[in-house]
Amino acid sequence: MLDQLVGKWLMQGTIAGNETRHDIEAKWVLGHYYLQLNEVSREMTVDGEPEYEATVLIGWDDTSDQYVCLWLDNTGGSGLSSGVIGRAKREGNQLPFVFRLPDESIIYNTFTRDPDNDTWEWLIDSEENGQRKIFARVKLIRQ
Repeated sequence: MLDQLVGKWLMQGTIAGNETRHDIEAKWVLGHYYLQLNEVSREMTVDGEPEYEATVLIGWDDTSDQYVCLWLDNTGGSGLSSGVIGRAKREGNQLPFVFRLPDESIIYNTFTRDPDNDTWEWLIDSEENGQRKIFARVKLIRQ
């Protein structure tokens, strides 16, 4: 399934209530064990830097029979130290990743592939104190 995510994409939609456009490049790395996504927003800061950047690694965990995901971005430097790894069991054309954070909040990021249109959709929600809230609704279009 991840082979279908390899390539260059335009991601567009709404994140935190704001319309946005990001460029994403996905490629296999480290002996084809991990799919690496490099995501960069087209929106810039006053300093001319991208407002958002992320490096995402997705792999397969044989022990748990699940996809695993490490998401590192420029919203903070604790991505490695917090040890948060998202996990997903494939459900048809979906990878519903769940990230359980140290503060007991949860991030849900469901990757859904539309094979008829060769697109992907990411639905990202957060949950705090049992309250689930929409964070992002974006679509990836192949470039």
